[in-house]
Amino acid sequence: MHQVWYPYRMIRGREDSVRVVNRTRGIVLGEKVRPASTFLSRLAGLLGTTAIADGGGLWIVPCRGVHTLGMRYPIDVAFLDARGVVVGILEGLPPNRVGRVFRGARGALELRSGILAATGTVPGDRLEFEEGGPA
Repeated sequence: MHQVWYPYRMIRGREDSVRVVNRTRGIVLGEKVRPASTFLSRLAGLLGTTAIADGGGLWIVPCRGVHTLGMRYPIDVAFLDARGVVVGILEGLPPNRVGRVFRGARGALELRSGILAATGTVPGDRLEFEEGGPA
């Protein structure tokens, strides 16, 4: 059984992958999303990767803004508040760019480019994070 938890309850240093579900739309955004909640894991982020795997992603907390400096591929980013509500999105953020800051955000969910549009995820949607996703 999956235990549902929300972004603001993330345990510092936890690195197990989680499942992210858009509860507003009833659709899965990622099956193997990796949390980045320590200084080093947030600093490294997706640097050094050639792509985000199918069903993968990165949940950065705390975070109000992201960049793709040094990256080789575009990403989608959903910014969430403490309740898991999307407060802003960046779709197809190209490599070597700095995205805008979302003041109400507590964390950023980085996904493969095109995922947010394909799932219809928009500001106001509520996302949940579930433990026990696929390894």
